[in-house]
Amino acid sequence: MPRAYDPTSAQRSVFDALLDARDRYGAKKPILEDQERKVMTYTDVIRAAFVLGRKIAGMTEPGERVAVLLPTGVGATVVFYALHAFGRVPVMLNFTAGVRNLRSACKTARVKRILTAHRFIDQAKLEDIVDALEGAWTITWLEDVRASINFLDKIAGVVAEKAPKAFRVETGPSDPGVILFTSGSYGAPKGVMLTQGNLLANVDQVAAHIDLDPDWVLFNPLPVFHAFGLLAGVLLPILNGLKAFNYPSPLHIKQIPPLIKESGAAVLLATDTFLNQYARSAEPAEMSGLKFICCGAERVRDETHDLVARKFGGVPVVEGYGATEASPVIALNTPLDNRRGTVGGLVPGMEARLEPVEGIKAGAKLMVRGPNVMAGYLNEAGDVETADEWYDTGDVVDMTDDNWVTILGRVKRFAKIGGEMVSLTAAEVLAHQVWPDSHHAVISMPDAKKGERLVLITDRIDANVSRLLEHAQSTGASELAVPRRIVTATHIPVLGTGKTDYVAVQRIAQNHEARAA
Repeated sequence: MPRAYDPTSAQRSVFDALLDARDRYGAKKPILEDQERKVMTYTDVIRAAFVLGRKIAGMTEPGERVAVLLPTGVGATVVFYALHAFGRVPVMLNFTAGVRNLRSACKTARVKRILTAHRFIDQAKLEDIVDALEGAWTITWLEDVRASINFLDKIAGVVAEKAPKAFRVETGPSDPGVILFTSGSYGAPKGVMLTQGNLLANVDQVAAHIDLDPDWVLFNPLPVFHAFGLLAGVLLPILNGLKAFNYPSPLHIKQIPPLIKESGAAVLLATDTFLNQYARSAEPAEMSGLKFICCGAERVRDETHDLVARKFGGVPVVEGYGATEASPVIALNTPLDNRRGTVGGLVPGMEARLEPVEGIKAGAKLMVRGPNVMAGYLNEAGDVETADEWYDTGDVVDMTDDNWVTILGRVKRFAKIGGEMVSLTAAEVLAHQVWPDSHHAVISMPDAKKGERLVLITDRIDANVSRLLEHAQSTGASELAVPRRIVTATHIPVLGTGKTDYVAVQRIAQNHEARAA
């Protein structure tokens, strides 16, 4: 059974929560591993955090915001805790966001220093990005920091690990926990300040909602610059006694399934896009040992549910829902109560309010509040603008009496066609039902006669409107949700998180229209 939700558990610092987990599960318990196959215990992580953090503290000021440009792995986890051990604030940078967004993020967060690694930059071919950032910001190479660690530093780390509360900088739940940036799937990314209490509350909310076994291994290939990857892949397992197996990229479709089996993973974190590809690539034995797969960031298609169930012996795909602003988990299905088509029940401590949206007949806009909701957004000066008590998710939902949530679409993802509000998400679902093996995105564009019109961008070469109309008529779906223009593309752009990049999709449609004019 999941443990009871205790709101007071979040009234501590992130680093003290790590120390408490060590005391609860045992200092020598293996807790962290990555593709290098080096296993770390609680003692190893805490000691490494003190040694590395002491070096970083010598270059920075107390409370300073320090940018982290690293892939998912042991290194990123140790750096995160190293910064917390000495009262610095991690600013997780999205290395897939491009130079313009990275420069904007660094300016908005008012960082002076970026921590990264030569090996990562070389392997990911990000030299141009570093060149563009260097000069305006100090680039600190972790290989150089590690090379400077001497015998006295190591002794200091051992001593600090033995009496950690005497050596760590004292912080509390209201102090900054991390700065993350929203995905930018619909516009420019926003800087989000999450407190340490926000993060710990969300860890506790999830652990009180879904049963987690400390003997399990959690496999996380999702980026730590994304709230889902950071919370569910880094904080949740290590604070609940699970070993986290961190993998640096979700894009390694052929490498990941064998590692899932080799690592003995019980839980896999994924998005629909990546999971569908893993399931197609994997041999049945490579993923059939999973207890469940937890998906977020985008809707899980029926085709993905069916594929996983058919190929891997009924391993449940547990879909959840969240937002960076909520640390991120708002609702979550469970393996024992997994209602396909929903994103699960509200996690404990989360309150919801539904507000009608003019023109939208089905569902209402979801407003939420809880201990996991952000301190606020960063303004242009880098200061935190205090968030409203209720966070506006921007999502149109339906809710059952027991607080199970179904997402109907985003408010900004509705188009007004002939006076009727039409969900672009519903239009995408139609396309996925007709061509489940392809990738699709629907956007709206201005129309002189009807106000707006739907455009389907797809990698299905033979996609046609008549097939969509036929399917809509046979299923009773509204014909207004059928895109009357189709643009084929070699691929549908996605962000580093796996979400559809609707800004890039819109550009594809606009460029196509400009060429046709």
